[in-house]
Amino acid sequence: MAQKGVQLDRETFSCSICLDLLNDPVTIHCGHSYCMNCIKDFWDEKDEKKIPSCPQCRQSFKPRPVLVKNTMLAVLVEELKKTGLQAAAAAADDFCYAGPEDVACDVCTGRKLKALKSCLVCMTSYCEKHIQLHHELFKKHKLVEPSKNLQENICSSHDEVMKIFCRTDQQSICYLCLMDEHKGHDTVSAAAERTEKQKELEVSRLNIQQRIQDGEKDVKLLQQEVEAINGTADKAVEHMEHSEKTFSELIRLIQKRSSDVKQQLRSQQQTEVSRVKDLQEKMEQEITELKGRDAELKTLSHAEDHNQFLHNYRSLSPLSGSTSSIHIRPLRYFEDVTAAVSEARDKLQDVLRETWTNISLTVTDVEVLLSQPEPKTRADFLRYSGDITLDPNTAHMYLFLSEGNRKATLGKQAQSYSSHPDRFTTWCQVLSTETLTGRSYWEVEWKGYEVYVAVAYKNISRGKEARFGGNDKSWSLDCVANRFIFWFNNVQTPVSGPQSSRVGVYLDHSAGILSFYSVSGTMTLLHRVQTTFTQPLYAGVRFLDFGDIVEFCT
Repeated sequence: MAQKGVQLDRETFSCSICLDLLNDPVTIHCGHSYCMNCIKDFWDEKDEKKIPSCPQCRQSFKPRPVLVKNTMLAVLVEELKKTGLQAAAAAADDFCYAGPEDVACDVCTGRKLKALKSCLVCMTSYCEKHIQLHHELFKKHKLVEPSKNLQENICSSHDEVMKIFCRTDQQSICYLCLMDEHKGHDTVSAAAERTEKQKELEVSRLNIQQRIQDGEKDVKLLQQEVEAINGTADKAVEHMEHSEKTFSELIRLIQKRSSDVKQQLRSQQQTEVSRVKDLQEKMEQEITELKGRDAELKTLSHAEDHNQFLHNYRSLSPLSGSTSSIHIRPLRYFEDVTAAVSEARDKLQDVLRETWTNISLTVTDVEVLLSQPEPKTRADFLRYSGDITLDPNTAHMYLFLSEGNRKATLGKQAQSYSSHPDRFTTWCQVLSTETLTGRSYWEVEWKGYEVYVAVAYKNISRGKEARFGGNDKSWSLDCVANRFIFWFNNVQTPVSGPQSSRVGVYLDHSAGILSFYSVSGTMTLLHRVQTTFTQPLYAGVRFLDFGDIVEFCT
């Protein structure tokens, strides 16, 4: 423990230039202390035009400070030397001897002690005992921490210390190499090259540290993204669980309503059956009475005595009126109830199917920070391409679909489409079958005078308000032979760009990006929209003149 304390003191009272205990210590204006000769030589070696500065903190001084010995510091250093010698003598002998992993003193004979310093001039390592003598004889030699690789500083050809660096061959050389195979090369002192490389090293460190800071920020952002994903997912699951309770209650309500209707049906069934049976019994009783009267009249009709016949005929009681009149009509009974239940079931299935499809698409469309960059080249765009087909159930009656529903032509004759609530009735336009979420890219080839290339929500109106670009549920590019115009919410924006018979459309649904491109030999951006899409989108086209053709390219 004492030896550890001595080592700590040595570091505190050591000169940062020679790495040894301070000799004739001086303290300059910035507060750092050096050996008087070390700081003097340091300033002498610098260019006379440069302002003297501190080797540690780089603070400059003008004029050059006058060096005065710090007597208090000198006394402390001398006390430390005495204490260090006493502590070294009191320590166990084995503690000072060099082991297999230690650098051994080159001066010691017999069992060698651990080296305390290595001299880059002498190329020798010294223990604490021998370094004192070396310091007294060679005060200006450069001392460093003990090193086993000192021989690497010796030129293998001339056995001289390599103090020169050849920039031409990028290697250390001695002064004899400079006069021989490296003659005429770009050479500097090893110290000067070290200074340059040290600057490059510091720049590299700054770059690395900056990258570390950026990386740590990115890691923090990613962690926040993970927390956000987990948090929102947990809330969504919690909401789904709550919704499941609501759905369960709704199911119980439907079951109760169904049970009530069943009871009502059975009650009504019993009432109707009872009413019919009562009427049936009365009718059967009336028929029995009529049959009895008919028999009586038949007997009377066969009487031979005329007077008896007339007497009995007068005594006949009059017939009672019919109990009811039966009107025959088509028997429907409870078929209307069955039809109403089927209609309610079909509507509920349609709502659930569309709603859960939208929920599923929303879940799969979640993106985080690690999204791909926006495409730059046509090859990049084509990575997001897919076949687009047109939905016949949305096509206006005068649109003829062909080529597997990828091609649409505006004709003069109505097509034999069946009636469908999704069909456009006012404007000659059509939507795609495919739902567009995430990233999508497609191209259309058009021929004719004027067509509109568009995207729209599925719930866009099908009547007068349905014109692509004329509302807030569709975005449209008007393509004419000599110009382009962008339309949204019935507001037009003129677009400049090269005319082309092929238009490319790029959609990043989650990012809210919609871009239209003129495609020929190259791709030219015509118009870009940045917004927030609240529903899945569908591709669409609108026509104005008979004979106009649009085909979605494969």
